[in-house]
Amino acid sequence: MVKGLYTAYTGMINEQKRMDVITNNLANSATTGFKKEGATSQAFDSVLAYKIKDSSDPAAARYIGKANLGVKTGETYTDYTQGAFKITDNTYDLALSGNGFFTVAFTNKAGATSTKYTRDGSFTLNTNGYLVTKDGDYVLSTSGSPIRLDPLKESRIDEFGTIYQNDTPVARLQITDFADYNYLEHYGENYYQPVEGATITRANAVVQEGCLEASNVQIVSEMVDMISLTRAYESNQKLIQTIDGTLEIASTRLGKL
Repeated sequence: MVKGLYTAYTGMINEQKRMDVITNNLANSATTGFKKEGATSQAFDSVLAYKIKDSSDPAAARYIGKANLGVKTGETYTDYTQGAFKITDNTYDLALSGNGFFTVAFTNKAGATSTKYTRDGSFTLNTNGYLVTKDGDYVLSTSGSPIRLDPLKESRIDEFGTIYQNDTPVARLQITDFADYNYLEHYGENYYQPVEGATITRANAVVQEGCLEASNVQIVSEMVDMISLTRAYESNQKLIQTIDGTLEIASTRLGKL
């Protein structure tokens, strides 16, 4: 009976984790280039739920001996499926058709600069003529330096990311891709950074000028999943209440018979 409490408890923790992921997706449904996330679950990892020498469970998944009949919260993953394109007709609004990321020099609050990657191509020119993100981070060229343009000249960007001013090539966007996206992690809402083991490969993405890639979050699908998770959470909650009532009877009434 007590095992049932642990089973329901781990179920509630798992549904809460999945709910956090869904609410983050919904909050970023209008964020340019955002890639939705998902969460996995694992139940009964081996026969009869016996798990030997496994210390990977979170603190919430407590064992009763070696048996744990609850659910194990799995990993959070990112869906890199390409989002729909929105036409803006702005020269510096760019979208990538295919695999790849724009390369950006990100500066944190401490003033330290590092290289990050993004699918958000809503760029603009700052007062000094540098091509920057909406947060002011420099967009890098293939040479690894910030791209500086003449704001008084007309610009054009071709499918390879080459920037022309008055039909003269000035710079080329650095488009980066990775062999395995499992070696990428989120940095903030819209940046990614590689982790140890990441391998950079040649990107095959085509640059689309005057377009922005929308988030790949499907709002209706996320809402349906949210309702389903809420019902599952409520079921586990009712199970705990039922078991608690049964334990109360066993501890207060049966002893009087």
